Amino acid sequence: MKKVLSFDIDQTLNIAKTPIPDEIADLLIGCLDHYEICPISGQKFDQFLIQIVNRLVERGVTSEQMKHMHLFVAQGTQYYRYSPEKADASYDEGNWEQVYNFPLTDEEVEKITAAIEQAAKELGLWEEDKLQDGDEIIENRLSQVTFSALGQKAGTEEKYAWDPDTKKREKIVARAKELAPEFDYEIGGTTSINAIKPGMNKEFGMTKLLEELDVDKSEILYFGDMTQPGGNDYPVVQMGIDTITVRSHEDTAYALRGILGVTE
Repeated sequence: MKKVLSFDIDQTLNIAKTPIPDEIADLLIGCLDHYEICPISGQKFDQFLIQIVNRLVERGVTSEQMKHMHLFVAQGTQYYRYSPEKADASYDEGNWEQVYNFPLTDEEVEKITAAIEQAAKELGLWEEDKLQDGDEIIENRLSQVTFSALGQKAGTEEKYAWDPDTKKREKIVARAKELAPEFDYEIGGTTSINAIKPGMNKEFGMTKLLEELDVDKSEILYFGDMTQPGGNDYPVVQMGIDTITVRSHEDTAYALRGILGVTE
């Protein structure tokens, strides 16, 4: 019997870098009455709030339901849970608490940043001129460093068009691995590469999820769009966790409607 529904975010719950749509929000709220809900993604905590949590609040999630929402940030190398003082209290963003964090050192961040920047520049894929004001290509997310080819603020269509077959990012990864082989590099989203210490991928995050929620692998159902070898969801597949590969949030919505139909 499944106790946990876990999700990648971009391309799984939403259109990349946008808030989840109404239907997904409503379905997740429904699922919170029956399951522990665990998004796990390379994104930072603030983005989890913007893309998921704030939408749930707008759609009427209760504080009691929110206690069953678990945010596994930066591939699960950071974990936040919601702990309201009273079950019937109004939602308060300040009630999110960090349970653990495994940050990179400043030296590790510098090495990764230098390797990815050099790789992208050598390949002619460092497109700083396309950034919007205040945006950046490489972002320190504490326990990982993320390359976003067009920055975080680029338009959705522009991002989808930049590297649809992942070939550009595969070249950057290959060169970065030559320059800084002590780190691992994973392709995710539409324009991103996540750089981490070996083992600090979604397998690490899902292993911590098992520990923190005291569940078995057989009790988890995972949804992701990058489940192929080299994709950032692939470590979950390798763990033997039941996984549904989706192409978009519409696929996820279809599956969740079925799950709720059986549950309710």
